[in-house]
Amino acid sequence: MKYILLFLIFIHGLIHVLGFVKAFEITNVNQLSIPISKPLGILWLISTLLFFVAGTLRLFNHSYWWLPLALAIIISQTLIYFSWQDAKYGSIANIILFIAAVIGFATFQFQSYYQKEVKEYLLEKKYFDNNIITAGDIANLPEPVQRYLKYTGAIGKPKVNNFKITFKGQIRKDEQSEWMPFTSEQYNFMHTPTRLFFMKAKMMKLPVAGYHCFKNGDAYMDIRLFSLIKVQYQDGPEMDMAETVTFFNDMCCLAPATLIDKRIEWLETDGNNVKASFTNNNITITAWLYFNEEGALVNFVSNDRYAADAGKKLPWETPLKNYKAQHGYKIAGYADAIYTYPDKKLCYGQFETVDVQYNINE
Repeated sequence: MKYILLFLIFIHGLIHVLGFVKAFEITNVNQLSIPISKPLGILWLISTLLFFVAGTLRLFNHSYWWLPLALAIIISQTLIYFSWQDAKYGSIANIILFIAAVIGFATFQFQSYYQKEVKEYLLEKKYFDNNIITAGDIANLPEPVQRYLKYTGAIGKPKVNNFKITFKGQIRKDEQSEWMPFTSEQYNFMHTPTRLFFMKAKMMKLPVAGYHCFKNGDAYMDIRLFSLIKVQYQDGPEMDMAETVTFFNDMCCLAPATLIDKRIEWLETDGNNVKASFTNNNITITAWLYFNEEGALVNFVSNDRYAADAGKKLPWETPLKNYKAQHGYKIAGYADAIYTYPDKKLCYGQFETVDVQYNINE
């Protein structure tokens, strides 16, 4: 789809050179029978340049690619009006490109809202002090959790006040649905528990964008086709609890240094398995953390996550594997997201960790 659009932008822009050539009599242009003045000829050239700028920006996924395209379309359609007999069919291309520009603007606006909220939270004061994590900070944690922090390299590193995660992978609604490839970016903030997650995916080869917003216990999910048409929206108490589980899951799986948080209560230890609760804004969720002999976290299981399609809470787990180095830490490189129904297990998400950064300043 992207390359078809690029082809149309560049070809349509190239055709506009004919108006410039005609106006300045560089060579015969039999396709244009109506005389074109030199000022209009310059506008034909300007529209060509704008189409090429738009195409180049789109090729490199620049956020503002739609802006020169919109300007090019306005100039192009004005020029077509003055040469209607010869150039009227160019209006068809302009209509198609105008729709693309509208979608591009909608995508920019939707993502800009997420980025604006991220910038606001980056100014938030720190939850933990600036000290590094010491053996004393983890002394009261269950033994498997202590081994996990040592395994991941958290000891001797700064305490984590926020973290940024980049994922790629695929998701689906159910076993009958096709997998949708996606990329995502998210920021988590510890002072006021916040998770801002923005995803770009393909549904039947059409672009879909999604924003999961969790702020201090209040959550919503907004999924849009072309970043314009809402195809799914959820909020309410069930969503608040589900995203509290997800926030705690992020802490456990991707920011182990945050497990010194006093909002966590360590409830029970069974061999290498530990049960914990996390409380924030009058919402308490529990989960079992499963560790292997090396000290790595290999699964996270909670019964407190609401499954919208089932209309109730279902056991939810994220088995982890492929630990790898990430900015001085050893972090899981892959996880599945699985709901357990009475008669089956449904893996609805496969997440590959591309990058994790801690204590982002800007």
